[in-house]
Amino acid sequence: MKKYNSLSEIQSLIAQKKVRLTELLDHYFKQIETHQHLNAFNEVFFYSARAQAEAVQEKLDQGTAGKLAGMVIGIKDNICYQGHEVTASSKMLEGFVSPYSATVVERLLAEDAIIIGRLNCDEFAMGGSNETSYYGPVKNAANPALVAGGSSGGSAVAVQADMCLSALGTDTGGSVRQPAAFCGAIGMKPTYGRISRYGVIAYASSFDQVGTITSSVSDAATLLEVLAGADEADSTVSRLPVPEYNLGLQLSSPKKIAVLKETLESEALDPEIKKAILAAVERFKSQGHTVEYVSFDLLDYLVPAYYVLTTAEASSNLSRYDGVHYGHRNLEAKQLNDLYKMSRTEGFGEEVKRRILLGTFVLSAGYYDAYYQKAQQVRRLIREKMEAMLMDYDVVLSPVTPTPPFKIGENIEDPLVMYMADIFTVLASLTGIPAIAIPLGNNSAGLPLSLQLMAKHFGEQELFSLSHTFLN
Repeated sequence: MKKYNSLSEIQSLIAQKKVRLTELLDHYFKQIETHQHLNAFNEVFFYSARAQAEAVQEKLDQGTAGKLAGMVIGIKDNICYQGHEVTASSKMLEGFVSPYSATVVERLLAEDAIIIGRLNCDEFAMGGSNETSYYGPVKNAANPALVAGGSSGGSAVAVQADMCLSALGTDTGGSVRQPAAFCGAIGMKPTYGRISRYGVIAYASSFDQVGTITSSVSDAATLLEVLAGADEADSTVSRLPVPEYNLGLQLSSPKKIAVLKETLESEALDPEIKKAILAAVERFKSQGHTVEYVSFDLLDYLVPAYYVLTTAEASSNLSRYDGVHYGHRNLEAKQLNDLYKMSRTEGFGEEVKRRILLGTFVLSAGYYDAYYQKAQQVRRLIREKMEAMLMDYDVVLSPVTPTPPFKIGENIEDPLVMYMADIFTVLASLTGIPAIAIPLGNNSAGLPLSLQLMAKHFGEQELFSLSHTFLN
């Protein structure tokens, strides 16, 4: 069975009775087995997925199936699915079975998507290479010696290697866009508050956002239509109506695009990525869009502000994993304080402990004003500058990552190098605006290249239509 790149292609074949869902599912199961060495899945839901496939096929035969019938999708291992294990790829939650489903899972099931399994990720979504997972690193299908990107590395590789049609990830500082870029897929981070976070294991609550990894823009648009919208269980979700994004994929008029000059002038930017982006800029111009280079002089403040704020929120969010309420529990401690220390020391990996300690430090007495409060002020300045820019331009363009995928083990020992890899993605996260990573072909070594487009709050339609036109 060939690789399908869109839901519409699959639904057309189902309508012609050329494919049945159980056959499609078997194809993906076989692909998962073939690519087991890539370590994308923490668990495959053989039984529940097959039961879903049979039930949805019945609905298809009766003409009553939902919008996502025919979509086989994987979910990142920090999204709760009732009756299934969820671990955030951490020893801390090993064996934990979720008693309820996340809102995004309920919405997928309501529209007859088939959830095939839970996907490997950096532990508690903290990492940019999928090397901090308790279950080991995810490997890039383009070259298994290279990282898949993180934290949603399993989600990106599952789509890249045709182990499912699409996947859900979460994006706190680039965790959907960066692995999508490393794996040649389309990674969409919607506006903060567009999709409910209920049932998603928290890392940094004012940044976390569920996103999608797909092979087509139309699938990203369809998924956002299903997943977005108000939710009584999450007070941070917007109540704005959800457009039918797929109906607006054809551009009605040329757009005004701003290219962030400093990102292309950055010494960290790989020459082949720069060349591919400059070629993409020329293509946008040839399609009738106005492209201008614009200065953004706060680039150096993005990563420091992001890491001060997200580690502070992580310190608060992860305090609940104490060996008492739930999670890993040390059985040898004699005192309560020892129980906390030993359970958390054993349950958390090195990167998670590093971020909790950093966050606790910046929130501590004497440092709160100097670090946390200052970072909040910088965040506001960045947001105001970005909003002003988006008053003059429809879309802002930048690279997704400074480099193509790097070797497993190459940078993991140097946290600063790893953190600086987020330099181009954290802008959309700090400001809460939507951003999409779209593929730009491969470099001379056959590794995927990508570019990033950002729009104003709730401007996902602009991103979908511009990306769709550019890629087709």
